[in-house]
Amino acid sequence: MENGTDLHLIEMQRDANRQISEYKFKLSKAEQEMGTMEQNVSRLEGQVSRYKAAADNSEKVEDELKAEKRKLQRELRTALDKIEEMEMTNSHLVKRLEKMKANRNAHLSQQ
Repeated sequence: MENGTDLHLIEMQRDANRQISEYKFKLSKAEQEMGTMEQNVSRLEGQVSRYKAAADNSEKVEDELKAEKRKLQRELRTALDKIEEMEMTNSHLVKRLEKMKANRNAHLSQQ
């Protein structure tokens, strides 16, 4: 009986050692996967930071472009108003010139 008990204990010890080896392997593999995941997290956090910085910069550029567009539209309205004013002045001056020519021709024909 003692021999059977010894064999049983040896068998239990082998099973325990096998389980310990399996758990050590699983632990090692899990630690390796955690390391990989931590590297991925770091890489992704870096990407998020870069994308956030790019988005912030894009928003800043967009705001600057909108301000520039408003400024150019104001300048365009001012220029168009000035053109309209100059065209009216030119038209008025052309009419005055034609009137003066007509008066001169009338005056010359009376002489």
